Amino acid sequence: MGVRDDRPVLLRDRILALVVAVAWGLNFPATAIALEHYPPFLLAALRFTLLAVPTLLFVPRPPIPFRWIVLVGATLGVLQFAFLYLGMAAGMPSGLASLVVQASAPFTVLLAGVLLRERLSARQVVGVSVAVAALAVIALHRAQTAALLPVVLVLCGALGWAIGNVATRKAGPVNPLHLTLWWAVVPPIPMAVLSFLVEGPDRIGQALGTAFTADALPADLAVLYIVLAASVVGYGIWSRLMGRYPSSTVAPFSMLVPVVGVLASWAAFGEVPDLVEVLAGAVVVGAVLWSSRPPRAGDAGAGARTGTVTVAGAETPPSGRDAATSGGVSSASGRRAETGASHEPPPDGPAAVSPAELSPGADAVPR
Repeated sequence: MGVRDDRPVLLRDRILALVVAVAWGLNFPATAIALEHYPPFLLAALRFTLLAVPTLLFVPRPPIPFRWIVLVGATLGVLQFAFLYLGMAAGMPSGLASLVVQASAPFTVLLAGVLLRERLSARQVVGVSVAVAALAVIALHRAQTAALLPVVLVLCGALGWAIGNVATRKAGPVNPLHLTLWWAVVPPIPMAVLSFLVEGPDRIGQALGTAFTADALPADLAVLYIVLAASVVGYGIWSRLMGRYPSSTVAPFSMLVPVVGVLASWAAFGEVPDLVEVLAGAVVVGAVLWSSRPPRAGDAGAGARTGTVTVAGAETPPSGRDAATSGGVSSASGRRAETGASHEPPPDGPAAVSPAELSPGADAVPR
């Protein structure tokens, strides 16, 4: 049974979409709290281990070659979150991270055009160009007022998310929630090795040895929030919505993720973003939304709907990661071919959508 393009979104489902956006937006300050106790690579290893164990036991493996699961996990899980967490640990404010990680959307469009030979419409080219220019403004402003390295690291995380989006597109249409959970099986070992080599056994032992103390309780609760609320509940609801409605109807809700991320970080940590960064971030979000508008029937660009992107959430936020978070979607054709295949953003498990459905992520949302 395919998705009905004329189906109105029920009030209940609008509320659920807002709940997901809030859950993914809160994922960024939750990650900042977790990083106060756990070093970045160890935090990523713990996060994905808590997802991987029940996945291996209870979740059916997606019907695709395992090499694609490894590739998606290596890019969306290892590359995205290694750089995102490093950037936040190096001083990137969680609210600003929720904005900068939106770079995954224009990066994905560009990579899809280069690697997959997918045609870009004029609207997409303009939207991507404006978004990249706005991100450059943020980077230049940060270089003058604070360290540039955290911004560069988060941008590298967004690029890893984008590469993962392209890998997800090549993997083919599958149930995105199952794919999201299964690629979480990949990062624990690489992240644990990185933690041992970079952070060292002493730092790991200190973090784990005090994990159940009162001082570590906020970090422990933050990790549980990232795993349960942002990843399992958030992506579960999002997959249901994307299986019920067109992607272009649901995806714009993910653009609330950086709004929630900035406001939550402001409330939790007193992070007052500079006006330049807020305006540039708004331009990024606006450019992504504008370029994602589907062309009307008969428009010259209607035949160019072959781009591919994902929503963020981190962590997306992929969009829309973790984001922090930290996401994924199924292609329109795949969604109609397979009941249950659906679209989810960023930070944690993206899949492909058309250019008309452009929206940043996840994990990264962070995801």
